[in-house]
Amino acid sequence: MLWRSSLSRSSSFSLDALSPQVQWCLLIVLAGGAGQLFKFFQVPAALFLGPMLVAIGFGVAGASIRLNKHVFRLGQGAVGVLVAHSMTMSVLLTAMQSWHVMVFATLLTVALSAGVGIGLARWGGIQSSTAAWGTSPGAASAMVAMSEDYGADSRVVATMQYVRVVCVVMVGALVSRLIGADAGGTAAHSTDAWLHGVDLLNLGLSLLVIVVGVALGSRVPAGALLVPLLLGGALQLSGVFQIVMPTWLLAIAYGAIGSYIGLRFDRATIQYVWRRLPAMICSAMILIVLCALSAWVIAEMMGKDFLSVYLATSPGGLDAMAIIAIDTHSDVGFVLAMQTLRLFGVIVTGAYIARQVIRVSQRLA
Repeated sequence: MLWRSSLSRSSSFSLDALSPQVQWCLLIVLAGGAGQLFKFFQVPAALFLGPMLVAIGFGVAGASIRLNKHVFRLGQGAVGVLVAHSMTMSVLLTAMQSWHVMVFATLLTVALSAGVGIGLARWGGIQSSTAAWGTSPGAASAMVAMSEDYGADSRVVATMQYVRVVCVVMVGALVSRLIGADAGGTAAHSTDAWLHGVDLLNLGLSLLVIVVGVALGSRVPAGALLVPLLLGGALQLSGVFQIVMPTWLLAIAYGAIGSYIGLRFDRATIQYVWRRLPAMICSAMILIVLCALSAWVIAEMMGKDFLSVYLATSPGGLDAMAIIAIDTHSDVGFVLAMQTLRLFGVIVTGAYIARQVIRVSQRLA
């Protein structure tokens, strides 16, 4: 009753009554202000988390505006190029030496996700095929697209995926804060890049890598982030140019990603899944806790810091985890390598895992 009454009260006010121009101005001002406020209080991934939370409020309040997907992809490309700036030969060699642990962690995360999907289908009142795709720890857009091909309800899958992304980002920021990780990583990183040989040519080439990488990666799962990362990393390692990513550009990129995710939570979708939303949040939190426990075990096995392994195993978006990893000075190469491996693993095995979740769920029903 409390959930329904709060929803009915929120429906009495709608941002849709305002013109799109006014909505955009309000979103930009409030999202930017929230990002700067979070940054002032040294919240990890502040420039991403603040706009995302503001955009969620806008979406639920009935805003009619939606961020163009090309802008979202360019934001991902900017994050990919920033990650490429951190990719050195030593980082790549370290990641390659840990391949067996990465495979183990990937299989473990996929198994835990399948188990949570079975529980959600059994006790959460969600169709088994929808629960299977909704709990898959891959890129949200890829999972939504694949779910439609296999008869799942894409609206519920999208909501489950983005609810989990929000939970993972907020918990990740909280964990980083509790551990005491330095939240000034993004500013420091971009400032270092700016001081070490910035010029208009390097900045122009960095922007060109973003645009070309996003265009080339348009048909690849998470390609908007991965292709600029690989392209920028290869060009920088070969000495062609030095990647330059000024702070203002990163703020725009982070804000674009956060706003795109937040605005996906529109009122129609929330009303459609309202009764099942508590079960979705609960399942997301259970999966996060299980992945955190596995991260603790893997960190002990490898002798690595817990935060890096936690971000590497977290069932969130690749771009979101990259942002937090950079911002907290975690092992970016390790985080990206494991997240990428899991992404492709889920895409390749997604249909098979979904069938197994459906079969087990029907057997338990």
